[in-house]
Amino acid sequence: MSAEPMAQPAAALPVTLDNCDREPIHIPGSIQPHGVLLALDAQGRVRHVSANSALLADGDIAPGTLLQDTPLHAHDALWQLVQDGLRALASQDELPMPLECQLQGRTWDVVPHLSQGLLVLEFEERAADTGELSDFATRAHRAMERLRRTRPIDELLQLAADELRQLTGFDRVMAYRFRHDHSGDVVAEARAPQLDEYKGRRYPASDIPAQARRLYVANTLRLIADVRAAPVPLHSDGDAPLDLSASVLRSVSPIHIEYLSNMGVGASMSISLIVHGQLWGMLACHHMAPRQVPYSVRMACDVLAQLLGANIQGMLARSQTLRVGEMGALRARLIESTLHAEDEFAALVPFAAPLAQALRAEAAVVAEHGRLHCSGALPEGPARALLGWVEQTWGSPGHHQAPCHSDALPTLAPQLYPALLPWCGVLALPLDRAGGSWLLYLRREQVETIHWGGRPEKEIRPGPNGPRLTPRGSFELWKETVRGTAEHWSADDLELAQQLLDELVRAQHARHAELHRARTQLMAILGHDLRDPLHSISMAARVLEKAGDGSGRAGQIGQRIQSSSSRMQRLVSQVMDMSRLQARLGLDLQRAEVDLVPLLHDLMDEARTAHPGIAIEAQLPQALVAHADVDRVAQVFTNLLSNARHHGQAGQPLQVRAFQDAAGRHIQVRNVADAIPEAVVDSLFKPFKPTSTGNARNRSGLGLGLYIAQQIAQGHGGALSYRHEAPQVVFTLTLP
Repeated sequence: MSAEPMAQPAAALPVTLDNCDREPIHIPGSIQPHGVLLALDAQGRVRHVSANSALLADGDIAPGTLLQDTPLHAHDALWQLVQDGLRALASQDELPMPLECQLQGRTWDVVPHLSQGLLVLEFEERAADTGELSDFATRAHRAMERLRRTRPIDELLQLAADELRQLTGFDRVMAYRFRHDHSGDVVAEARAPQLDEYKGRRYPASDIPAQARRLYVANTLRLIADVRAAPVPLHSDGDAPLDLSASVLRSVSPIHIEYLSNMGVGASMSISLIVHGQLWGMLACHHMAPRQVPYSVRMACDVLAQLLGANIQGMLARSQTLRVGEMGALRARLIESTLHAEDEFAALVPFAAPLAQALRAEAAVVAEHGRLHCSGALPEGPARALLGWVEQTWGSPGHHQAPCHSDALPTLAPQLYPALLPWCGVLALPLDRAGGSWLLYLRREQVETIHWGGRPEKEIRPGPNGPRLTPRGSFELWKETVRGTAEHWSADDLELAQQLLDELVRAQHARHAELHRARTQLMAILGHDLRDPLHSISMAARVLEKAGDGSGRAGQIGQRIQSSSSRMQRLVSQVMDMSRLQARLGLDLQRAEVDLVPLLHDLMDEARTAHPGIAIEAQLPQALVAHADVDRVAQVFTNLLSNARHHGQAGQPLQVRAFQDAAGRHIQVRNVADAIPEAVVDSLFKPFKPTSTGNARNRSGLGLGLYIAQQIAQGHGGALSYRHEAPQVVFTLTLP
């Protein structure tokens, strides 16, 4: 690959590719010998000059000399270019175009550019005569017309390689297409018959280090006219080196010279293919002997590459626009279904396979609150194992609301291997991390045989400045089989996934807001409209219980009605409390100084009377005075006793303890039971918990009791906490 790698790091530094990435190839302090360089300050004084400046005038031009004091001042066209360039340096005019001039019996292309507040003039000697360029414009125009036509991308690249070889005469022209990891594939090639074929081979990212990649974007064409020619040093009026990033004559890294020499190359030219501002590909030209391509020809080749890049960019944009449109239509149907469905999981399931196809995945998983649906040839067992790993790895609240992805699952999650094979790529969309709601898309393993242009690893060898990485000495075909990876999730894939996730989360929020409004209204209606009839039922039950019929039957019926209506009143009170809390009205606490010990005794006696089969052991102080709302504290304690009775081990007594310390007043309710699972503890004090509703041991529960109890504790400035002290579950109410 025609690139400028790296460097000779000091012996004390570790020898890695980072050393290559830090080589200052933009300030080599020298130029290629087929040209001369002058750098002028705003006053026209020469600050940098190449050592071969005598090629332009009689005698060398010394640093610090005013250009007007040299013979170059007598060349009218050149002097006008200098004046225009100095005005551009002062931001008063545009940089002048290159010109052709005759100096010392030689023909020069003079190319100006600006660098570090200096006007840089590069004099490139023209090797070709006018006759050789006579029909170039016609050939270049024909090539441009052919490249404008819409064709498949690889066909366009092959056409570009063919045309570029005809225009420049290089022995070999290759078209590279870079991958996401910056390695490059030779996808098209035009070559002399005696040369080996390189098409289909891949070259590692290390062949073009980061700083060379940046230069290929800033300066899209690079010519090395003679690989073996000695560079010409620059003489400077000052210590700062001249930045040659935009230079056409910049000399070549010695390691890149070694690289090209190992390939048997005598001259090279590379032209960048820029798509969306990034180095998308490259046209690399090799000649087995020195070859200097005239500046005008190179600029035409650069225009061809820009035209090619624009055509490729347009084709990729059209393809992505079509894909975005198809995904948008699918997403709109999904959102409509989600907003109108009673069950979000059921609404997502029919779209699992179409969404997987749109995201170029072969399987999908829809997960919500323990429910799982698999689309594609993915068994449920591996799917649940993958979901567990995803929740553990990417499920923490610290992750942003963005897709998480990997194309190498066996590397990231070796514990899933080999049960998950052939699935090696995953794209995870977190709809609700806390609720275990995910969309997962999977790609199969892509077993790939890579045809490398030589072994991709660089070697460490001793050099004049210590050990350094050296380029490969062999470019013979070397095959490598890669397993355990899937097709890379591209930026376009991730953008579509992010749009899908954003829409689903917005729909989810809208759905939850509507449910919240409906639930709040329902709570208010239930709380208000049920209290009066429940009160009437309770009074009638008391009358029936007292009246009796002599057999005791009426009293039993009255007692049962009274118990049921009391339970309904508690539920209605919870609904009213929940309505106030969700409306952010608070619980309207009425606090006063109260001794909690008599209250606790009364509540325990009521519990023993209502449930004769339970045993309650109490350890209470003589007094426990707190500034509290006595009814609300009773509500919390009654709820904790009820929970302990429902969930405690049968035959084991409940224990109530109360005490005071520096942290406040504490009331504990204990029952013998196993520890509550961690997954349940996380939502223990949340309303409408799935673990509360439908519980076999508390069928009438709504999952509101502990939530309201915690809100009461916090309303007092205290807390309600849970812990397990084997063999007991312990809930503690703390009041300040």
